[in-house]
Amino acid sequence: MSVHTIEIEIKDITVRFGYEEILSNLTLELKGPSLVQIIGPNGAGKTTLFKVILGLIKPVSGRITVNGIDITAKPDKVGNLVGYVPQLMPLDSHIPITAWEIVLNSLLLHRRRFPRILAKKDEIEKVKRTLNLVDLPQDRWHKPFFELSGGERQRVLLARALVYDPQILLLDEPLSAVDPLGKVELAEIIGELAKSKLILVTSHDPILLLPYTDRIILLNRSYYIIGNPEEILTVDVLKNVYGESAILLEEHVHISDEH
Repeated sequence: MSVHTIEIEIKDITVRFGYEEILSNLTLELKGPSLVQIIGPNGAGKTTLFKVILGLIKPVSGRITVNGIDITAKPDKVGNLVGYVPQLMPLDSHIPITAWEIVLNSLLLHRRRFPRILAKKDEIEKVKRTLNLVDLPQDRWHKPFFELSGGERQRVLLARALVYDPQILLLDEPLSAVDPLGKVELAEIIGELAKSKLILVTSHDPILLLPYTDRIILLNRSYYIIGNPEEILTVDVLKNVYGESAILLEEHVHISDEH
């Protein structure tokens, strides 16, 4: 099966909150299928960039297109094009919603026509395929979401974003709050997905996803640079953002950016 080219064009995007400038004249051209990591310290504008792409924040200037479609500040146009996995699930921990219900409801909400209540047979099958795709054990499908481990929750959130088959995935620190083995397994799943989708991942330490990464964006508000991992992950380049927190350990770059 052939895979179509996917493209996001970010042109001269500037975002301000009050008098504070978060992003300044950001211009990027991202093509997929591929995996693009976005790294930078806390407050660098990584999550803000995701919200601009999702149409949730209107930039002061500039525009964003996906495959030639202008989606700037138009969340309704983003719709089925982009899937988003946030750092935290915006739900009350006392709500007894299950993993299955989270993924199914995401699919129903992306129906183009009403009603959005009862699931059809093919939709049930799609939920099953997606939960299997993220390797969530079947005995966890109908467990309350907040009884799952950190890694299992991340798999559910990934399935929620995948189930309507968007061309683009935005993953906001998807490996945080996950145990070491779970991080490796999730990294492998994300790497496999990048063969057919354009995936943008924010990260504080890019190493686990490095084998699957095509490009890295180093971002710190008004400063940004994009290139392949070999170009970006050098001490000289990283020190432009991290200062002395960027160190070389046995010929491997590590970012000491605990938070």
